[in-house]
Amino acid sequence: MSAKPDAAMPTGVAAAGLAQSIRRWCEPWRIGALIAAAIIILPCVAIGWLAVSPDDGIWRHLAATVLPRYAANTALLLAGVGLATGIVGIAIAWLVVMYRFPGRRLLGWAVMLPMAVPSYILAYVYTDVLEYSGPVQTGLRALFGWSSKRDYWFFEIRSLGGAIFVMTLALYPYVYLLARAAFAAQSLCAIEVSRTLGLGPAAALRRVALPLARPAIVVGVSLVMMEALGDFGTVDYFAVATLTAGVYDVWLNMGSTSGAAQLSLVMLALVLALIGIERLARRDRRFHAATARQRPIPGLRLGGWRGRTAAAVCSLPVLLGFVLPVIALVSAALRARSALGGVGMLQALGNSALLAALTAAVAVAIGMFLAYAIRLSRDKTTGIAARVAAIGYAMPGAVLAVGVFVPLAAFDNALDAVARQLLGVSTGLLLSASIVALIYGYTARFLALSLGSAEAGLARIRPSMDGAARTLGCGVGGVLRRVHLPMLRASLLTGGLLVFVDTIKELSLTLLVRPFNFETLATQVYQYAAHERFAEGAAGALLIVLAGTVPALLLARSLQAGSNLSRC
Repeated sequence: MSAKPDAAMPTGVAAAGLAQSIRRWCEPWRIGALIAAAIIILPCVAIGWLAVSPDDGIWRHLAATVLPRYAANTALLLAGVGLATGIVGIAIAWLVVMYRFPGRRLLGWAVMLPMAVPSYILAYVYTDVLEYSGPVQTGLRALFGWSSKRDYWFFEIRSLGGAIFVMTLALYPYVYLLARAAFAAQSLCAIEVSRTLGLGPAAALRRVALPLARPAIVVGVSLVMMEALGDFGTVDYFAVATLTAGVYDVWLNMGSTSGAAQLSLVMLALVLALIGIERLARRDRRFHAATARQRPIPGLRLGGWRGRTAAAVCSLPVLLGFVLPVIALVSAALRARSALGGVGMLQALGNSALLAALTAAVAVAIGMFLAYAIRLSRDKTTGIAARVAAIGYAMPGAVLAVGVFVPLAAFDNALDAVARQLLGVSTGLLLSASIVALIYGYTARFLALSLGSAEAGLARIRPSMDGAARTLGCGVGGVLRRVHLPMLRASLLTGGLLVFVDTIKELSLTLLVRPFNFETLATQVYQYAAHERFAEGAAGALLIVLAGTVPALLLARSLQAGSNLSRC
């Protein structure tokens, strides 16, 4: 009897030694994760510090003059975009899930394509098409014999309503994605029970499907509102004074960095409020089936005019948000053939590709490091640090621009002072006036994409594989290099692709942080549009749209593969 404890003792000692060695291996990853998260979150800390530091009293001036207008326009914009995208996204999702009509299989993924067109490009396109000298109003005057603007009324695209219109076209897929997933996950039993109680399709949507899908829909609308809050190109081009446009105006035109930081702090409060609303919508609102015997929703077949109407409802956002803008861009690019191969366009393309590639590499590396640190340490501190580092994706680009500029400029000034004192030379602005500042800002903005992809990939790898590799003599780095990275190739490439495309499309942060005389595709298109020469920048806008089409098609493909769509 006494031999059993003696025999088990070496095994227990070995297990304790293995646990101790694992803790020793994990500690550098945990410390590294905390340092990386601190560096990424530094812009947010800088905004808070600068906002509460002594300033020139500009906040009182802003509060008494332009701040009420900024706040009112921002609130109207967010309310309008949130309501419009909610209506469009829910309507299309309900039609695709619940009904069978001509073209449904194609439209089920085609409605994702407007995600490829940034809202500021839609603003440029629709202004070019709908303005007084554009083809639409010119055709109306020729058709009805009108001679001037006084003879007829036409919708003013450069307005708050126009901004809501173009943002709705660009952002409704966020709501559609989540609403469709929520509707498709609901059991047919709930819908059938509602019909036995005398509810028609519209009443079933209102009283059964929408309450069950409400958490997912609120998440989608919150994402849309955060995107609308951070938009700069559209509101600037349409002359809508929002908080984002105010940050740009106060920083560059009024020359007050502290005032811009204070406006940024207001925007941060709005972002946190939207995140809180999204979390509250999901809290204690999980719905589970009461029975395991569920049947997917077969859908009602619509024929005749009803089927054509459903197809038209789903087709209209695709036509307005993707097809017509692409046609207009191609037409404008062909009209300005000299701009297609110009040196400026090629240089902007090269700058965009370089920045996007470097940012993708940095973001994937940091995201992979943080995800692996979470897997190794499995403590709350590391997980919280990673979540805090990923919050930049919810922040407007203009806010991050202010936060990036402050610590980098402070570092440059400190380094320059030391160099002058010790060496008698000036180092200048090494970081804040280089592409390093852009890459830093992009990484803080889009780290959530690479981190999410890496975490999703690691979650599919069983922990037992880690233990098996370690028993064969591999350390933590060896397990990562020889086991995990080969299995994570697809996930990391997906995360890198998403970061690459979003970096190419980013405008507000780039405008504020870029070095002098440094243009990307987004900033060059913006400059052409600001000088009423949009046709010359149409080729660059078309390249941005083509780049954005790639992740939109990937999302549509994954959605199609995971759905129960049948051929119509």
